[in-house]
Formats: sequence, C-alpha cells, structure tokens
Amino acid sequence: MKLVVVSAGLSAPSSSRILADRLAKAVTGQVTDAGVDVAVDVTVVELRDLAVEIAHNLVTGFPGPALKAALDAVAGADGLIAVSPVFSASYSGLFKSFFDVLDKDALTGKPVLVGATGGTPRHSLVLEHAMRPLFAYLRAVVVPTAVYAASQDFGAEGLQERVDRAAGELARLMTGLAAARPAQGLEWGDDVVPFEQQLAALRV
Repeated sequence: MKLVVVSAGLSAPSSSRILADRLAKAVTGQVTDAGVDVAVDVTVVELRDLAVEIAHNLVTGFPGPALKAALDAVAGADGLIAVSPVFSASYSGLFKSFFDVLDKDALTGKPVLVGATGGTPRHSLVLEHAMRPLFAYLRAVVVPTAVYAASQDFGAEGLQERVDRAAGELARLMTGLAAARPAQGLEWGDDVVPFEQQLAALRV
C-alpha cells in the first residue's frame, strides 16, 4: 500500500516537512494497529527540490525526470498527505504549481489528508477556504479532519490529537481501498446494486 507525502516547505528542515512526517508516521501506525496484513510504503516528495523542473514544465509542458517520478508516485498512491506553508493567506505558489502540472485525473477518488503550517493560528482557515476546495476540484476524497500547525502548536498535546484523528480517517480509507483491489478484484461500481433490484427485493 503506497502512501505519498507532498511537502512544500522551503527550508531544510521545514515546519511543513515536520508536520508531514508526523502525519505519515501516525497513518502508518494506525494501519499497523488495525491489524491489516499489508505494508505501508511511504514516499516523500519535497517540492523545494523540484522547483526548477516544475517551472520548466509550466513553460514547456514536459516534466524533467525527477518531477516525472514525483508525479507518477502521486498518481499511483493509495493515499496522499499534502502539506503547505501559508503564504499570503493561502497555500504557496510552489504547492499550487505542482498540482497544476499533475494530470487532471490523477487524484480522482484518491483519499487525501491536507495540512498547513504558519506562524500564527489566524491562518488556520486556509485549510477550508483554499486547500480543501483545491482537492475537491481535483475530485479527491479529502478526509474530514485537516491539520493546521502554528509555531506554538509543535509540542502541544492538542496538535497530536488532531494528527491522530486525521491519520485514522486516512488510514481507514486507504485500507478499504487496499482490501478491495487485490482481494476482490473489484472495479468501482461493480458492487453497486441497481435501485430497481433493491425495490424488487423490498416487495417480496
């Protein structure tokens, strides 16, 4: 089972990467605690290392080798964690540019956990007014709990509670997908009972 982490932090280390790593560790732990017999393969995509290739792709329409590997990893993931620092009350331009060059269908139906970091709690609504609509537009399944971490939140008990809750939501979606694919070989919609058949069953 593939979990891909996209971090748009610019420094090394960055608060966005620290939050992303905590979320990934929590998701892996939740899958293990659930007793699911599947390994979680975590791939981290640091956008700061891809900035030049992303810019070239926006101009030429062709990704470089490192960017293509990152785009393929996101497209092939069973779950995605996406974390951005807050710039001018929204996600960073680097973060948006990466998802601009991603294939428009790559995230369709894919479970996504969104997170953001900033210097003050006042920016926490960026998750709802910017990040959640972005991934809804890309037709991803965004988990109910988003995680924002201001500078003073790191080390605080409340942050870990939100991390664990969000990780549990993503883990449940991911393990559901993993169980449906190899074990049952289902395509989406194969297990849907037509409405007329359901009505017929009620009349009996």
